[in-house]
Amino acid sequence: MKKLFARKKIGVFALVLLLAMALAAPVMAAGTTDTEEPAAAAEEQSEGTTIGMKSIAAGLAIGIAAAGGAIGMGLATAKSAEGISRQPEAEGKIRTMMMLGLVFIETAIIYALLVVILIIFVL
Repeated sequence: MKKLFARKKIGVFALVLLLAMALAAPVMAAGTTDTEEPAAAAEEQSEGTTIGMKSIAAGLAIGIAAAGGAIGMGLATAKSAEGISRQPEAEGKIRTMMMLGLVFIETAIIYALLVVILIIFVL
Protein backbone atom coordinates (compact mmCIF):
# COMPACT_ATOMS: atom_id res chain seq x y z
CA MET A 1 0.00 0.00 0.00
CA LYS A 2 2.82 2.40 0.87
CA LYS A 3 4.60 1.66 -2.41
CA LEU A 4 1.44 2.48 -4.34
CA PHE A 5 1.07 5.76 -2.43
CA ALA A 6 4.74 6.62 -3.09
CA ARG A 7 4.30 5.92 -6.79
CA LYS A 8 1.22 8.11 -6.92
CA LYS A 9 3.14 10.91 -5.18
CA ILE A 10 5.97 10.66 -7.69
CA GLY A 11 3.49 10.60 -10.56
CA VAL A 12 1.68 13.69 -9.30
CA PHE A 13 4.99 15.52 -8.80
CA ALA A 14 6.11 14.61 -12.33
CA LEU A 15 2.79 15.77 -13.75
CA VAL A 16 3.01 19.11 -11.93
CA LEU A 17 6.60 19.59 -13.12
CA LEU A 18 5.61 18.79 -16.70
CA LEU A 19 2.66 21.18 -16.50
CA ALA A 20 4.85 23.98 -15.14
CA MET A 21 7.36 23.52 -17.96
CA ALA A 22 4.60 23.37 -20.57
CA LEU A 23 3.03 26.58 -19.32
CA ALA A 24 6.41 28.34 -19.31
CA ALA A 25 7.17 27.36 -22.93
CA PRO A 26 5.30 30.31 -24.53
CA VAL A 27 7.39 32.72 -22.48
CA MET A 28 10.54 31.31 -24.03
CA ALA A 29 9.16 31.53 -27.58
CA ALA A 30 10.29 35.09 -28.31
CA GLY A 31 10.09 35.70 -32.03
CA THR A 32 11.95 38.28 -34.13
CA THR A 33 11.06 40.10 -37.32
CA ASP A 34 12.99 39.93 -40.58
CA THR A 35 13.73 43.68 -40.65
CA GLU A 36 15.95 43.66 -37.57
CA GLU A 37 19.69 43.42 -37.73
CA PRO A 38 21.16 40.01 -36.89
CA ALA A 39 23.00 41.31 -33.80
CA ALA A 40 19.89 42.99 -32.44
CA ALA A 41 17.83 39.89 -33.16
CA ALA A 42 20.36 37.69 -31.34
CA GLU A 43 20.38 40.05 -28.36
CA GLU A 44 16.59 40.11 -28.24
CA GLN A 45 16.43 36.33 -28.46
CA SER A 46 19.00 36.04 -25.68
CA GLU A 47 16.96 38.42 -23.53
CA GLY A 48 13.80 36.41 -24.20
CA THR A 49 15.56 33.20 -23.22
CA THR A 50 16.80 34.81 -20.01
CA ILE A 51 13.30 35.98 -19.12
CA GLY A 52 11.96 32.51 -19.86
CA MET A 53 14.55 30.83 -17.67
CA LYS A 54 13.82 33.29 -14.86
CA SER A 55 10.12 32.49 -15.16
CA ILE A 56 10.74 28.75 -14.98
CA ALA A 57 13.10 29.13 -12.01
CA ALA A 58 10.68 31.41 -10.16
CA GLY A 59 7.71 29.14 -10.80
CA LEU A 60 9.53 26.00 -9.71
CA ALA A 61 11.01 27.65 -6.62
CA ILE A 62 7.76 29.03 -5.26
CA GLY A 63 5.82 25.93 -6.29
CA ILE A 64 8.16 23.54 -4.51
CA ALA A 65 8.32 25.79 -1.44
CA ALA A 66 4.54 26.13 -1.25
CA ALA A 67 3.96 22.41 -1.80
CA GLY A 68 6.55 21.43 0.80
CA GLY A 69 5.18 23.94 3.27
CA ALA A 70 1.61 22.75 2.73
CA ILE A 71 2.59 19.12 3.26
CA GLY A 72 4.57 20.03 6.38
CA MET A 73 1.73 22.10 7.81
CA GLY A 74 -0.79 19.36 7.12
CA LEU A 75 1.34 16.73 8.82
CA ALA A 76 2.02 18.98 11.81
CA THR A 77 -1.67 19.75 12.24
CA ALA A 78 -2.64 16.08 11.93
CA LYS A 79 -0.04 14.95 14.44
CA SER A 80 -0.97 17.65 16.92
CA ALA A 81 -4.64 16.69 16.64
CA GLU A 82 -3.68 13.07 17.33
CA GLY A 83 -1.57 14.14 20.29
CA ILE A 84 -4.36 16.27 21.74
CA SER A 85 -6.86 13.42 21.34
CA ARG A 86 -4.51 11.05 23.17
CA GLN A 87 -3.59 13.47 25.96
CA PRO A 88 -6.20 16.22 26.35
CA GLU A 89 -4.45 17.55 29.44
CA ALA A 90 -1.38 18.49 27.33
CA GLU A 91 -3.43 20.50 24.84
CA GLY A 92 -1.82 23.85 25.67
CA LYS A 93 1.76 22.61 25.24
CA ILE A 94 0.96 20.68 22.06
CA ARG A 95 -0.87 23.62 20.50
CA THR A 96 1.97 26.02 21.41
CA MET A 97 4.59 23.76 19.83
CA MET A 98 2.43 23.26 16.74
CA MET A 99 1.99 27.00 16.26
CA LEU A 100 5.72 27.57 16.67
CA GLY A 101 6.44 24.91 14.06
CA LEU A 102 3.86 26.37 11.65
CA VAL A 103 5.46 29.79 12.02
CA PHE A 104 8.87 28.39 11.09
CA ILE A 105 7.43 26.58 8.08
CA GLU A 106 5.67 29.74 6.90
CA THR A 107 8.90 31.71 7.36
CA ALA A 108 10.70 29.31 5.02
CA ILE A 109 7.98 29.84 2.41
CA ILE A 110 8.29 33.61 2.74
CA TYR A 111 12.07 33.33 2.27
CA ALA A 112 11.42 31.37 -0.92
CA LEU A 113 9.11 34.17 -2.07
CA LEU A 114 11.86 36.72 -1.41
CA VAL A 115 14.32 34.64 -3.43
CA VAL A 116 11.81 34.47 -6.29
CA ILE A 117 11.37 38.25 -6.20
CA LEU A 118 15.16 38.64 -6.32
CA ILE A 119 15.37 36.25 -9.28
CA ILE A 120 12.72 38.17 -11.20
CA PHE A 121 13.79 41.75 -10.52
CA VAL A 122 17.52 41.67 -9.69
CA LEU A 123 19.17 38.89 -11.67
